[in-house]
Amino acid sequence: MASPRTPALMILGTGSNVGKSLLVAGLCRLFADRGLRVRPFKPQNMSNNAAATAAGEIGRAQALQARAARIPAHVDMNPVLLKPESEAGSQIILQGRVAGHLPSGDFARRGDFLPKVLESFERLCAGADLVLVEGAGSPAETNLRARDIANLGFARAAGVPAVLVGDIDRGGVIASLVGTHAVLDEADRAMIRAFAVNRFRGEIALFADGVATIRSATGWPCLGVVPWFADAARLPAEDGLDLRSAPARPGARLKIAVPVLPGIANFDDLDPLKLEPAVELVLVRPGQALPGDAGLVILPGSKTTLRDLAALRAQGWDIDILAHRRRGGHVLGLCGGYQMLGRVVRDPLGLEGPAGEAAGLGLLDVETVLEGRKTVRETGFVHVASAAAGQAYEIHLGRTEGADRARAPFRVDDRGEGAASPDGRVVGSYLHGVFASDTVRAACLAAITGAPLSSGTNYEGDVEATLDRLAAHLARHLDVEALLALAHQRPAPEPRQARRVLPGERP
Repeated sequence: MASPRTPALMILGTGSNVGKSLLVAGLCRLFADRGLRVRPFKPQNMSNNAAATAAGEIGRAQALQARAARIPAHVDMNPVLLKPESEAGSQIILQGRVAGHLPSGDFARRGDFLPKVLESFERLCAGADLVLVEGAGSPAETNLRARDIANLGFARAAGVPAVLVGDIDRGGVIASLVGTHAVLDEADRAMIRAFAVNRFRGEIALFADGVATIRSATGWPCLGVVPWFADAARLPAEDGLDLRSAPARPGARLKIAVPVLPGIANFDDLDPLKLEPAVELVLVRPGQALPGDAGLVILPGSKTTLRDLAALRAQGWDIDILAHRRRGGHVLGLCGGYQMLGRVVRDPLGLEGPAGEAAGLGLLDVETVLEGRKTVRETGFVHVASAAAGQAYEIHLGRTEGADRARAPFRVDDRGEGAASPDGRVVGSYLHGVFASDTVRAACLAAITGAPLSSGTNYEGDVEATLDRLAAHLARHLDVEALLALAHQRPAPEPRQARRVLPGERP
């Protein structure tokens, strides 16, 4: 087990989307700038917004947290990543690699990942001055507690004290913090040493009585009330729930429409476009039509291409896209969206659901076959039309071939990557992150509008500056010294229990 001398602290939330990921990212930058070797860690994540590392894939939030800590992302930072494939279950990514399928109701099996989780945690601790652990969802889900590895189950197994964070913006923060304290058993409750309140709007002094109520009911000290951080929208989002259209821009010269499909994945591709003042990015929800005045339609990545292709047709978006194309509009497909643009998508092995195939939109002369080998890698690339270069990543199943591959829009390792229609108005690629390159983004937007459009925004620099502002924001409103002191007060971990033999397994 990792040495108790390795400081570590867990940030728990009273629910999903209360700001845990952002707080950990800000604290990573804050403590890294103090000269500490900080490592982010999330035992179990559930998201289709993944990041590629040198050894496999992890949740996008942990990649951002690693960046905040000024270190390369590593698979040990998120040893269990569950990628939802449908309501029936998720693909298991274990220490960066595909490790099977987990049915939605199989909560028992999740606990069997704990040895790998602790193994990754130990390796991170060995090279760190501080490990900041992010919980998942809420520790108050007592019906899942017996096999929990994401919250207090991990905290007790690893001997990591925790801070509980509530989100006041959604309302009921007093009840959520006090209620969590009430439903936890004594041993779990003892792992939580303090609380904090996030996303406060207004005069903090007006919540003094609320803080006193929580403190009196729980016995936990308050480490701070953190005001709303508006610039959070400038950082990559982890969860599909965080997807938002860019603010309406009446003077925008290019409207980009993005249909939001059930299995949307790797939507960080959209983040640089949101920051362009001349671009209006519209996320189109089910029940809405694609706007007829869009100049570009982007089909984003998908974890379940055939399922999302069926959903796209069910919404009538295929008709909208074909009409957009007839009007001379541009279409860009990324990863799963690229596969949908072709003539057919085949999944003979049932890798993303039931085995089968479906006709694509027929906008590119290519065909896709999903194969067992998954491509996960970071890579450099060149945009052929402009010769501009950048860094991107790939996370996909499938091989795409056809005549339109001869007009590949990018080059990777001296080979063509992607496909384009003869007139260049329909483009597909397996590359994620191409718009993070300022020169590539400017060239792509200019090709659509026929004139320079990009504002010259330094996207990567903007992310760095936002992380710096976030760290300063937390330094002003959290008791950072108390947080660090708690991280040094790790209790002894609980003894490991032998793994339960599941039905059908040999002892």
